[in-house]
Amino acid sequence: MSTENEGTAVPPAPSAPPVPVETPASVKSAAPVGAAPSASAPGQSFGEPPTHQGFAQHAPGAAEAGWPPPPPATPAYADGGGAGAEWGSSYQQPAPKPKAGRGGLVAAILVAALVAGGVGGGIGYTLAKDNDGSSGSTTVSASDSGGSVKRDAGTVAGVAAKALPSTVTIEAQSSSGEGGTGTGFVFDKQGHIVTNNHVVAEAVDGGKLTATFPDGKKYNAEVVGHAQGYDVAVIKLKSAPSNLQPLTLGDSDKVAVGDSTIAIGAPFGLSNTVTTGIISAKNRPVASSDGSSSSKASYMSALQTDASINPGNSGGPLLDAQGSVIGINSAIQSSSSGGLGSSGQSGSIGLGFAIPINQAKYVAQELIKTGKPVYPVIGASVSLEEGTGGAKITEQGASGSDAITPNGPAAKAGLKPGDVITKLDDMVIDSGPTLIGEIWTHRPGATVKLTYTRDGKARTTDVTLGERVGDS
Repeated sequence: MSTENEGTAVPPAPSAPPVPVETPASVKSAAPVGAAPSASAPGQSFGEPPTHQGFAQHAPGAAEAGWPPPPPATPAYADGGGAGAEWGSSYQQPAPKPKAGRGGLVAAILVAALVAGGVGGGIGYTLAKDNDGSSGSTTVSASDSGGSVKRDAGTVAGVAAKALPSTVTIEAQSSSGEGGTGTGFVFDKQGHIVTNNHVVAEAVDGGKLTATFPDGKKYNAEVVGHAQGYDVAVIKLKSAPSNLQPLTLGDSDKVAVGDSTIAIGAPFGLSNTVTTGIISAKNRPVASSDGSSSSKASYMSALQTDASINPGNSGGPLLDAQGSVIGINSAIQSSSSGGLGSSGQSGSIGLGFAIPINQAKYVAQELIKTGKPVYPVIGASVSLEEGTGGAKITEQGASGSDAITPNGPAAKAGLKPGDVITKLDDMVIDSGPTLIGEIWTHRPGATVKLTYTRDGKARTTDVTLGERVGDS
């Protein structure tokens, strides 16, 4: 499954991992699963475009050029790029979409609707008030019946009432004034807020960052660390209040398909919005990018939900029925590139994706500790092409480098160029990006079992994951 920011098309992945098929004779595009990721081909639309949902209006990313690779152009993340490319080499993506247009139109229509609603409401109230004293009324008010409204902790209203005070609306602005709106939530009492990397990317280099709580209190903030590959970032409030209440973190490994979900965010800038749904799927391979020329792809093995998620929801918490955070809302699959006759942002069609909180928690803790992300690696470049029947190790890396890092994890495990990895432990691997996302759910030093094919024969090997520090 592929996604990208702000409605720029990036191809979706299959809804379920396919059965491995025969390996084609050539590989057109590759990405390293190990060393600094390098190249990939430009994204192109496939079917209906999916989108990263971080900003209420588009802003180009501010991450380092050249890594990670952009999402490939087919459901298995391929698009026919240069042969043997690794993460880190240059690539092209479609130019960012216009930043103005639909936002203003939507706002105008919304204001008009609210005004009309207010007028209608006023007339209705007046008529009701005039008729209230008539002897023919059969209306019974709540006070007359002696009823009282109770919102138990386990209800959606109860969960929202407890979680909203710990959720913030983030406004990120670059030094040139460009930016947008996203969401975050309180991670600890020291003032750390967790969100998406693409939400705060504009403010990383000399920009402005603010976080506003539902009670209207606004705080300036700074970026503590950001992980472009994971799409996770941590910011810290300046002069943080002493009464912060961190949200309880759940266990995303124990989430089951069908579990209830509650999403909180600022869709299209409408802060403190609560939506509900269920977990629609787990371990969904997702590659996401904002589609701008400077933004690079992030990869995740995502929780899929049908809770309504739109631009501005990114970075917000996905909660379970008890109010514990099980994921960070990050992207949606969209049915169009906008609407209302413009090239603005797309909206939700019930296919939202969240970074599992178990992974996000580890990344956030590393960012708070060192300011830099740590990625587990196998030290091999894999193809981003579809139809390879799995994650195929390329014959050559970027700029003529070795596809297998000498003395790296893959080399020590006996893997060779041309091998096609089809499973990681019990998880089916249908493409290079799927392998990347699955590897990144582990930690450096962990040992995983890889199933691969060589010369038509299935083999297995144990690989102890290495590590790479930083996004470059």
